[in-house]
This record gives sequence, C-alpha cells and structure tokens, in this order.
Amino acid sequence: MSVIYQRVALIGLGLIAGSMAHAMRRGGLVGEIVGTSRSAETRNVAAQINLVDRVTETAAEAVKDADLIVLAVPVGAMGAVAAEIGPHLKPGATVTDVGSVKKAVIEAVQPHIPEGVHFIPGHPLAGTEHSGPTSGFAELFDNRWCLIVPVEGTDETATERLGDLWKGMGSHVDVMDADHHDLVLAVTSHTPHLIAYTMVGVADDLRRVTDSEVIKYSAAGFRDFTRIAASDPTMWRDVFLTNKEATLEILGRFTEELFALQRAIRTGNGELLHDYFTHTRAIRRGIIEAGQDTDAPDFGRGGTQK
Repeated sequence: MSVIYQRVALIGLGLIAGSMAHAMRRGGLVGEIVGTSRSAETRNVAAQINLVDRVTETAAEAVKDADLIVLAVPVGAMGAVAAEIGPHLKPGATVTDVGSVKKAVIEAVQPHIPEGVHFIPGHPLAGTEHSGPTSGFAELFDNRWCLIVPVEGTDETATERLGDLWKGMGSHVDVMDADHHDLVLAVTSHTPHLIAYTMVGVADDLRRVTDSEVIKYSAAGFRDFTRIAASDPTMWRDVFLTNKEATLEILGRFTEELFALQRAIRTGNGELLHDYFTHTRAIRRGIIEAGQDTDAPDFGRGGTQK
C-alpha cells in the first residue's frame, strides 16, 4: 500500500500508539513516525527499541510539520495536550485521538484546534490488559473495528484518508456520532469493565475466600474478570468520569436485570433463567460469527502479544 501520511506524530507511546507504529510500518503507510511521552522513562525505552523513527521531549516538537497527529494519552489529559500543540500544527494537518470516550474529548480538544486543521476523533476497538511502549504489536487492529467520529463540518476527504490509514492497519472502519458512540461503548466496554473491577474487589473483600484460593481455583469466568480489571487504572478513571451519563444509564439497566435474575434464583424460576441464558448465549455466538472473538479458550492471552 502507498504512503498515506508522510509524517505522523504519536503523542503518548503506550499500547495503542505502539501498535499503530508497528502496524503503519508493516503496511508501509507512512514516511516517518515521530513520538513523544510525558515520561522520560517511556521516551528512553521507545528510543532504545526503535519504536518510532524519532523521539522528542515535548509534544510541541513532535507535531512540527506532521501530517497526522494522534492523541494517545488518557482522556483527562487530552485538553491540555491539545492546548500545547495547537499553535504548532501546520495547516492541512489532521488531529485524531484513540480515546474510548468521544463527546468529552471533542469538548476538550476542539477549542484548541486552529482553523485549517482537521480534527477527526477516532476510537480503535482493540486492546489488551498490557500497557507501556513495549506492549504494542502490529496485529492488534487486525479484523477489529475502528470508529471514526467526525465533528460538524469535517472535510470528507480528510475523513476518508484517516479511514484508509485504519484499514491499512487491518481495521474495519465505521462512522458514528459522538453521543451514540458513548452510549454504545458504555454497553460494550465501559460498564463491563466496571463490573469486572467490582467483582475482583468483591473477591478481595470476601475474607472467607483466601487470596491463595482465588489464585489457585480461578475458573474461566473469574480469570477473565481479573484480566479486564488489570487494565490501566488512569485510563479507566478518566473514562468513567467523562462518560458519566451513558455509563450510569447502562448501570441502572444492569441493576434492574440483576434484580430480576436474583428474584428468579430466590423463587426457583428455572424457566426464566433458562430463557435468559439462551438469549444471551445467542449474542455470544453472534460475536464469534462476526469474527470479533473465537471459541479458543485462551484467545487474546498468549502468542500474539509482545
């Protein structure tokens, strides 16, 4: 595939940005990749492993003459980063992000984007429980979805160009508005993560079950909870604080469903339980048939991560 952006600046050098660097190189999609991080340690590691072509100390340096700028920092930090880089963006450049909340990101970033620069939020639906500059790998986005969330008045050519980059990195691409994105992600990602954190917290608080028993006898369900709950705490703190309304709406619905199942168990209503589990099992089969997971028991936990 031909070069889509001559120079790309990655602001933040964790799992997603690192995987983008590997995937862009794999596909020959960019001419040069410049990266930076607030952490000197992260910058040093990125330079040592040649994660990017050039590492800079500041975001302002990184974005100089860049055609695409990717904000890959926690959602709560994006406004400050946008304010820092705004005066240094060249006309015609595109700024995007990889945050899992979109309405709050738009509100925080858009005021700092100068006229003549395209701001096109995005969200790759891919990840692992690992973080840091050594956690990325080129295959992370393969057969996964990336949601692009253009703001009002976004240039269509610039949007298509960004979509072509994500396709070149292996993703399927869809376009969605910010409010709907945040509601969808509250269902598919944010609330499940909160439930996982809560379940692991319950196990830790239940002193009649020892730590050694939790570790030794973890069945698949609890093991997957612990994997999800190992995700970056700073990122998830910001997600819940910035997608508050949608998450609380889905949590309310979850609580209602949980009470209904609790009552079915208490009253011995096996028919309701069987029907409910049959319906939810069908949803699981749909995820597998759509190619977004596999029946393999250890999928996503070994082999492809670096």
